[in-house]
Amino acid sequence: MNATRKRLLIWGSATALVAFALMGAFWPRATVVDLEAIEAGPMMLTVGDEGETRVVDVFLVSAPVDGRLRRIEAEAGDWVVAGETLIAEVEPTESQLLDPRTEAEARAQLSAAESAASLAEAELQKAEAELRFAESELARSRELASKGTISERDLEASEREFDTGRAALGVARANMQVRRYELARAQAQLMSPSEMAEQRQSCECLELNSPVDGRVLRVLRESEGFVRAGENLVEIGNPERLEIVVDLLSIDAVKIKPGYAAIVENWGGENELRAQVRRVEPLGFTKISALGIEEQRVNVILDIVSPAEEWAALGHGYQVDVRVVLWEGDSVLKAPLTALFRQGADWAVFVDQDGKARLRIVEVGNMTSSSAEVLSGLEAGERIVVYPGEGIADGVKIASR
Repeated sequence: MNATRKRLLIWGSATALVAFALMGAFWPRATVVDLEAIEAGPMMLTVGDEGETRVVDVFLVSAPVDGRLRRIEAEAGDWVVAGETLIAEVEPTESQLLDPRTEAEARAQLSAAESAASLAEAELQKAEAELRFAESELARSRELASKGTISERDLEASEREFDTGRAALGVARANMQVRRYELARAQAQLMSPSEMAEQRQSCECLELNSPVDGRVLRVLRESEGFVRAGENLVEIGNPERLEIVVDLLSIDAVKIKPGYAAIVENWGGENELRAQVRRVEPLGFTKISALGIEEQRVNVILDIVSPAEEWAALGHGYQVDVRVVLWEGDSVLKAPLTALFRQGADWAVFVDQDGKARLRIVEVGNMTSSSAEVLSGLEAGERIVVYPGEGIADGVKIASR
């Protein structure tokens, strides 16, 4: 082999190797993607948030009058019986110490009451004396009238004098009683708390019994001390009658109607609890979210329909997670929400067809946070690209990751 042919063979081989290397470098490769076969199965559309349990009817035992509350012995969790279990005792309000000016006024009133009582006693004695005189005059007039010595008119005048004296005596006695009461009131104003305590032999207390059968939920005022009328002392309710209140966004609450089913989760038990919407309150309120955003919220009230023995550990004010079921299907063809993207005004997915991605327009129905109901455009068993990226287009060769 001459030198020229040898050089041609060497350069030809090198050129072929470079060509093959360039062809391998620029030959289109399959894009590795995540594929998932869509299947029919159960699907549920829910809205929810954190909720709180509460006793259906909570009764507040409050002080009916101003007074001194005796220490409440009841404790949270105690069973109580309506009309029988003593909850609290309130003593009548004791007199307060008087300041110098008020004490001087009270002493002046006492002196005036004593003088008025003395005057009333004197008037009573005068009325008694006049009545005795009128009685003796009437007796003489009757004796003289029987002998014809005086006229009938004089006899009637004596009788009138007697009746007037008797009535005056009654007025004097009543006035005397009034003055005695006024004197007692004036004396009571100057009575010290220690004197009041000595006179009271036993506690003239108002006994507050439980209004219903149930448990003591909370003791709001335990220690002895002065209380005002209307001050709340104890909360009572029946923990066997629980409801759940959950505040939802108003845009979600308008979709809920009484009777909708709900699921209670993360309440502390092993199993989920079943509940049912009883009422959607008509009044919304503003609530600041954890991110500082103002939200319009609506309270939704639910009844627990699971057997009571399953949630016996729940009590008043416990935190739970609630999901209200808006829609539910048993056999629904569903696709991951991450596989869907917009193609104009339509929803679309990429389907694996003979190792290539094929664009497919689909019609979707209900959507959850993770999946969407496929109404048309796909069949069960077809594999779709779960996370279509920018490198995925119609006809691009793909391979499963």
